[in-house]
Amino acid sequence: MIHIPILRQGTTYASLDRQEVCDHRTGESLAVTSVANPGLIRRDLQRIEDSRAALQAVPHAKLLDICGRAADLFENNALPLGDGGEQTADEYVATLSATSGLPHTLCRANMGKVCQVLREMPQILRGLTRDLPGAIFDDGLVTHNGSAMCFYPAARAIGVVLPSNSPGVNSLWIPAIAMKIPVVIKPGSEEPWTPWRIIQALIAAGCPPEAFSYYPTTHAGADDIVQGCDAAIVFGDRTVAERYGQRPQISVHGPGHSKVIIGADQLPHWREYIDVLIDSVCANGGRSCINASTIVCLGDGRELAEALAERFAAITPKPMRDPEARLSAFANPLMADYIEAQIVDGLKESGAIDLTATHRNSDRRVEIDGSVFLSPTVVYCDSFAQSLANREFLFPYVAVVESSTDRVLDEIGPSLAVSVITEDKKLTGAVVGCAHIDRLNIGRVPTNHVQWDQPHEGNLFEFLFRRRAIQQAG
Repeated sequence: MIHIPILRQGTTYASLDRQEVCDHRTGESLAVTSVANPGLIRRDLQRIEDSRAALQAVPHAKLLDICGRAADLFENNALPLGDGGEQTADEYVATLSATSGLPHTLCRANMGKVCQVLREMPQILRGLTRDLPGAIFDDGLVTHNGSAMCFYPAARAIGVVLPSNSPGVNSLWIPAIAMKIPVVIKPGSEEPWTPWRIIQALIAAGCPPEAFSYYPTTHAGADDIVQGCDAAIVFGDRTVAERYGQRPQISVHGPGHSKVIIGADQLPHWREYIDVLIDSVCANGGRSCINASTIVCLGDGRELAEALAERFAAITPKPMRDPEARLSAFANPLMADYIEAQIVDGLKESGAIDLTATHRNSDRRVEIDGSVFLSPTVVYCDSFAQSLANREFLFPYVAVVESSTDRVLDEIGPSLAVSVITEDKKLTGAVVGCAHIDRLNIGRVPTNHVQWDQPHEGNLFEFLFRRRAIQQAG
């Protein structure tokens, strides 16, 4: 039995309290993780300055090199796992798939996201810092475009409470290491593998082990990480967003409610960009907060919705190792049943129609080799009054909703990512000025397209650093 220990500022620690990580299909235990109790976490955080000092001693340029080497190690090498064992890249993919429900194809796609961030760290930091010299992380003082600048860390460490649904989200905390900010990680209960492997790759590449704390823990322990760090990134549902959302030192990654808006001028040409819409909804198995859950047509959208439904119905559940697999299984089948019930209830309302039902050869809920799936679903809504018009679920689900140019920005509500497909400059200008859109794509760009040098739910550099006035005698 694999045992994954706690990491206390780089030092492994075995707890008497253990938690099993099981195969989602069979229930077989594949590993146990030591569980950190809240008291241990609170004690360790009192020494977090030691982690910061260890990173501060490494030149920023060297940390960039370390990130590049770590990408190759993460992607290709056997890395330490548990008590003296190792895990190859193929073993990582197989185990991740078994516990999370992601097929092997999506596991490898998420590996690619992690490696991209590690390899492109110099460009990413240039984008996030608006091209400040890297010396800002070594000295805190630089002269840029003729102006003296001073930045200081607003956090001694960043806490990260991770989900189990998408390994690629680990890419969001990695730049903190290159910024010399230690990380304190609570992994998802069904996905301890990815953050552990990233940490081991960075250590093997030369990063100080003291920079990493890794605490499989309870909800109470996760809250202590959030409360005890000066800054935190938290992934969770609407309840989590409501709990932490008003606190500026906490970046909450909750439901995205991402959308595509199709202007009246481009709606007649939908055949030219239907693949953009499908990618927006279905990429990564529909599990990301930047997957579109609503397509807003500023005009008659029924023909487009019917065509999408036919294409969606062709995306069917497949076994985990199938090279054509595009859908993820539910690690907890009860979640699939809950979502199915929510959709069935919503379809009882007038004006909401499941267009995929007539094209599928099965029910929405499908079981293959012990894995439970929900098949992609297109619901046509004649207005935002329907409850299914602005819902987000953990599979490829989208509502096609009709609106108008003068109402759309009032109707869409807070949206993480929005792609607006139009050549109407008035509409484009209104979208650019909309305060409740976080990420904006103009033109035929999928909502899930990410440029890592652009902010994602806030700019990590601006989240972790503050600028102060600086004046020096000549």
